[in-house]
Amino acid sequence: MLRDPKAHGNRSLDLDVPQSRGARPKVLAVSSGGGHWVQMMRIKPAFENCDVTFVTVHESYREQVPDRKFYLVNDANRWTKFGLLKAVCRLSWIVWHERPDVVISTGAAPGYLALRLGRQFNARTIWLDSIANAETLSMSGDRIGRYADLWLTQWPHLARPNGPHYRGSVL
Repeated sequence: MLRDPKAHGNRSLDLDVPQSRGARPKVLAVSSGGGHWVQMMRIKPAFENCDVTFVTVHESYREQVPDRKFYLVNDANRWTKFGLLKAVCRLSWIVWHERPDVVISTGAAPGYLALRLGRQFNARTIWLDSIANAETLSMSGDRIGRYADLWLTQWPHLARPNGPHYRGSVL
């Protein structure tokens, strides 16, 4: 069960996670660098009863999760088409190899790609849009909504009835 780290007790994140491959759900946590990674680290307590694998764009982040599997993927964006293709190939291999029950991302492009690929392997998906996007959703966040099982924003005024939903901020 994924827990809400801001909640008291064992409040789940409203995501029924199948545990077909063992007692602990396998979570693939994917983020870009900088604030996206900081936010992923802030929600890490929600994964305490899960088998978590982290994917990000900076080798230096490995030391923050020394007890977990860790993969690197190249950073890419809409202006680096070859970089996006390279990231898709790498993330495809990671998702195929890890077979996660849940894919979660705090953004940006690598997370978007991972959620889309995770859906192909029947993983449940969670998108937590960056707190930096205070006026509008991020481009990735805006586009991922229909593919995410749980789509969250960190700003109440950006929440909509069909998503994204607001459950608080992580910073």
